[in-house]
Amino acid sequence: MEPESLLQYLKDGMGGSGAGAPLHKQLRAAIEAAIVGSQLKPGALLPGERVVAEALSLSRVTVRKAIDALVEEGLLRRRHGSKTEVGSRVEKSLSTLTSFSEDMFSRGLEPGCIWLSKQISRPSPAEMMALGISAETQVVRMKRIRTADGVPLALETSAVPSKFLPTPDLVQDSLYQALAQLGAMPQRAIQRMRSRPASASDAVHLKCDEGVPLLVMERRCFLADGQIVEFTESRYKGDVYDFVLELKR
Repeated sequence: MEPESLLQYLKDGMGGSGAGAPLHKQLRAAIEAAIVGSQLKPGALLPGERVVAEALSLSRVTVRKAIDALVEEGLLRRRHGSKTEVGSRVEKSLSTLTSFSEDMFSRGLEPGCIWLSKQISRPSPAEMMALGISAETQVVRMKRIRTADGVPLALETSAVPSKFLPTPDLVQDSLYQALAQLGAMPQRAIQRMRSRPASASDAVHLKCDEGVPLLVMERRCFLADGQIVEFTESRYKGDVYDFVLELKR
């Protein structure tokens, strides 16, 4: 939604059924309605406080109070440079082996990717150890930005031995779909998770600030016979991704 249209939407929303409430609560409700109604998409930037205040004839204190309340709820988040954007958190279960595309579809989001590179090459030392292969073995290495409704959520680098995936051209949006068609669908996985600050390159690709915490997931996937078919490192934006694990006694 264009800024002018958004400001008009908020102005109209403040004149609704809650018109008798304090102004900051009216604005808060109008912004929340815009988010719930998808007029404001995840990752969208709000106009500055001064712009909102002038357009709606409010004080900046009133606007800031409404935005602060929505930040506390997690619907909005503040970025450096006085920017405020719509938040979006995605839950990822650690107890089941699913693809990024499956996770997004199950939440009503449209998965997508921005390809950064596809190549066939010799494995790196880390890939050799993770995949249990020699330096002479060729791997298909793919690097891409994973998106949900067009918003970047993760930076993903995958390596698959070429005996399972002869060429990266077979992968369109889903690696697992390609592996399934080749009879090499992973059946189980071992994952390791850690935190690391976003590098300058990460910040560019994920549209976040350099140094913010990322959740880094390393996953090794196995076929039913125990062969290692995939090694993937995914760097998730920590402010939009929650990992959930069910524990039982």
